[in-house]
Amino acid sequence: MTAATHEPGATPPAAPARPLPATPRGRKVRGRQERAPWASVALHCTLILATVIAAFPVVWILFISLGPKNAWQEPGQVLSHLSLHNYSDVLAHSDLAQWFLNTVIVAGGTTALGVFLASTAGYAVSRMKFPGSRQLMWTFLVTQMFPSIVLIVPLYLLMSELHLLDNYLGLILAYATTAVPFCAWMMKGYFDTIPKEIDEAGRVDGLTPIGTFWRLIVPLAKPGLAVTAFYSFLTAWGEVAYATQFMQSDHYTLAVGIRTFAQDQRPDWAWTSATAIIITIPAALVFMLVQRSLVSGLTAGGTKS
Repeated sequence: MTAATHEPGATPPAAPARPLPATPRGRKVRGRQERAPWASVALHCTLILATVIAAFPVVWILFISLGPKNAWQEPGQVLSHLSLHNYSDVLAHSDLAQWFLNTVIVAGGTTALGVFLASTAGYAVSRMKFPGSRQLMWTFLVTQMFPSIVLIVPLYLLMSELHLLDNYLGLILAYATTAVPFCAWMMKGYFDTIPKEIDEAGRVDGLTPIGTFWRLIVPLAKPGLAVTAFYSFLTAWGEVAYATQFMQSDHYTLAVGIRTFAQDQRPDWAWTSATAIIITIPAALVFMLVQRSLVSGLTAGGTKS
């Protein structure tokens, strides 16, 4: 028997190990996922700096709102006069409560309408092949090219003809024109990641297309729906241009009402700062409710188009 042959069932000889690349003595070889110490320090310093830059305006406004009336001129007096007087004052002597209610109605309606239209449109384009489906999605994309200020005049004329000026429904529909196109694209991408076999299983079990969508697809699409709801909510919560042009003083939202504190020759920065903090609280609460779904919803929605 030669060296090249071996008995049946015998383990073949192992291939010679590939020699490791030579490295200088005492130098540690890092893996592909490892980061150099100086790179880690630079990364953390950059993140800390970015966090400080992003948080400083909010912290500063909060700091000023807790001081006296002239705290914006003399910030050194804030620590010795900390109080919630500005908050109680603006709640008692302004229309903040009515503005808050108006904003909740408009933002809630925009969120509900935006999630419904975006999810149904995205699901239809993702699952159903019909004439004009691609043109519909491209139309959604083209509408995002125009700034909102350009759309004010045509929307104003249209809403005037439909008697929707100074009306909650009119403002909700105006905000939907901004929120739905982007959210429909995102939901279409998210539905593409859900296997079509789930729809087929629903049809085998006797579910209608609507039943399949509501009972099987919607529970799987909760991360994407959370992102859609959050984007629609933010679209309406802090918007100024549409609310200023389409609503009168009785129906002002928070973002428009806060501007009334700065219209006089001597603006009330104490009330303005306190109202600004009040406006951020609901947005922060909504973010905390959906933060677990935001990352997965955004990443999954961008895997397919």
